Amino acid sequence: MRFCSLGSGSGGNSTLVEASQGITSTRLLIDAGFSLRELVKRLARAGCAPEDVDAVFITHEHGDHVGCALTFAAKYRRPLLMSRGTWRAVGNADFDPTLLRLARGAEPIALGDMQVRPFAVPHDANEPLQLTLGDGAVRLGVVTDLGCAPHDVAEALAGCQALLLESNHDEAMLRAGPYPPSLQRRIAGTHGHLSNEAAADLLARCRHATLNTVVAAHLSEHNNSPALAQAALAQTLGCNASDIQVAHPKLGVDWLALN
Repeated sequence: MRFCSLGSGSGGNSTLVEASQGITSTRLLIDAGFSLRELVKRLARAGCAPEDVDAVFITHEHGDHVGCALTFAAKYRRPLLMSRGTWRAVGNADFDPTLLRLARGAEPIALGDMQVRPFAVPHDANEPLQLTLGDGAVRLGVVTDLGCAPHDVAEALAGCQALLLESNHDEAMLRAGPYPPSLQRRIAGTHGHLSNEAAADLLARCRHATLNTVVAAHLSEHNNSPALAQAALAQTLGCNASDIQVAHPKLGVDWLALN
């Protein structure tokens, strides 16, 4: 199994995951937070045509995640997965209901060569879900929007060989930054976004011998830096900061294979 980020930040988020068994492959697009033209361009950069995507999973209704998802699914006739709450927030009466598949936290979804396990997270959205994905041998955790990480979140991520993990802001930079107090409170709140420190704490609770790939994601352009995020996560893992990759807002992260 392997994954790549097509971009991660307030301007848009999307992750592509591929699982293969023999000659078959299954590709899941997690979030589609760009225009259709931009998403297709980023898929091409990853060596993937829209027709190669088997399904799209939307984690929540915020624009930097839902983006062109309905348009993409309708144009290329691909199943669209999301929670009932997310559908209530973004649903369109003109969307073909045969393409819609509703997901629930803690209910696994079989998708070709891949098993998808959604789990609920605390975020200021309508029934947001994040995911773990596996092929029977290895597991990836994707968790990019949550304000805190209770025990259930850490438990859902236990045993993953790779994590794409939100490290949104540095707490000191957020307090001293340009955002108004109300926005600072939302970001730092229990239903906002994970700080570097909170991400490191979650990582410490998920750390195990076979966790060997960690990618910092959804970094704030104004309230964080790659170096700060890398340092916080590397300290937890006891590795070099350069061992932690950072998902770039425009370039994402190239394909990474799970070992």
